[in-house]
Amino acid sequence: MNLFDAPLRPLRLRRLRSPLLLTAVAVAALLSGCAAVGPDYARPPLDLPLAYKENAGWKPATPQLIDASQPWWEVYHDATLNALMAQANRANQNIQQSEAVYREAQAIAAAARANFFPTLGANAGATRARTNSSGAVKLGDDYSLGLSASWEPDVWGSVRRAVEAGDAGTQASAADLAGARLSIQSTLAQDYMQVRALDLQKKLYAASIDAYAKSLALTQHQYAAGVVLRSDVALAQSQLAQAQAQAVDLQAQRTQLEHAIAVLTGQSPSRFTLAALDDQGTAQMAVPVVPPGLPSTLLERRPDIAGAEQRMRAANANIGVAQAAFYPQIMLSASGGFSSATIGALFNTPSRIFSLGAALAQTIFDGGLRRAHSDQAIATYDASVAQYKQTVLAGFQQVEDNLATLRLLDEEAAYQAKAVEASQLSERLALSQYRAGTATYLGVVTAQNLSLTNQRTAAQLRGRQLVASVALIAATGGGWNATDLATSSPSSSSTASKTPARAGS
Repeated sequence: MNLFDAPLRPLRLRRLRSPLLLTAVAVAALLSGCAAVGPDYARPPLDLPLAYKENAGWKPATPQLIDASQPWWEVYHDATLNALMAQANRANQNIQQSEAVYREAQAIAAAARANFFPTLGANAGATRARTNSSGAVKLGDDYSLGLSASWEPDVWGSVRRAVEAGDAGTQASAADLAGARLSIQSTLAQDYMQVRALDLQKKLYAASIDAYAKSLALTQHQYAAGVVLRSDVALAQSQLAQAQAQAVDLQAQRTQLEHAIAVLTGQSPSRFTLAALDDQGTAQMAVPVVPPGLPSTLLERRPDIAGAEQRMRAANANIGVAQAAFYPQIMLSASGGFSSATIGALFNTPSRIFSLGAALAQTIFDGGLRRAHSDQAIATYDASVAQYKQTVLAGFQQVEDNLATLRLLDEEAAYQAKAVEASQLSERLALSQYRAGTATYLGVVTAQNLSLTNQRTAAQLRGRQLVASVALIAATGGGWNATDLATSSPSSSSTASKTPARAGS
């Protein structure tokens, strides 16, 4: 019941309302300034290594630093890749979905912050009623117009903790948006690198098919002249057909990757075609050397780690929200307006009405509901801590994996280059010996197949190196930094030109 609902004379009410209201507001404001209940957030301790293990065994003489002011994919110096990235940042549906979720998180945080302020309302009414009191029938009108306000001071910090949780949720969604963008960008870049590696292999097979066709013509002429056996012709035909079949398989792989790129860029696969690069353009695709930085910086450079920490911060704040339910609630209310039996007298002084009130409410028994909510909030926080630590460990694993992959692929490519050189020499010698009649065609086929296999392996290694370099850039955050969360917004996150995910520190 409102403490001021008892009827009082107008003069007496006017004398009491100011001191009582001011006292209630002052006390509520004083209590609202107290520390909020629940634990304050602190990042849990982590046992971070001083350096990456795999980086110690791979120290290039001239590492290539990526300009942090530019989108990270520009380090590959490929205009087609740059255009595809711009299209993906603009039209990819997964990025659009993450952007909408981010805006939703902003709205949730704004709703929590609105509880800091009082609720204001207005009302107007007109009634005509017939009453019967002690046999006396009365027909009358009543008109009213008024304003009302209510406010629950944040005495125990429940609203402050809810706002803290909402802000942390917004930051987590912003990190998710950056992570989604980086994931789309890295997937697009890796698919593109695989397409270009397939283009290299297709060019290799095109040259091999041309050479095999000439070898077939040579064996056919020699067979017609009675120099070689029919089996040599059949062997040459088999070799040519096998190469043609493998070339078709390469085209099938490229087509599927092309379709994937179309979807990543928000386009229909039926309307998208990725032209093959010429020899000069393909040769310009160099594998960049990306310094991974220090392990401690990974906590600030990976969006998924930052998002996991913000979720942990939100879960910590929700503990305070749950614990604030154990304390009493204070509600201040006020209303005022006019009420009269006639419209003409509605705004006269005797028609004025008002009421001031303060209410204190405390739950005595709830069957353990508040305790269950508090235990749930603590368990949620513990789960978020474990998830955060697991995300950090997974991040370190990805960096170490890609450092090791790049180091070992670099060694493998050096050996493979020697194998290609030796097999090409063997192919030339075997063909010369066959033409001179000092070797069988089986030796030619063996040498040619070995040369083709070695060259294809070299092209595949080139593609794997490019893919691994993209994976390392993504594993180290793509140049993103947790400080970007403070300035991120839905409008700026929709295009890479404003808030791109970049590589470099």
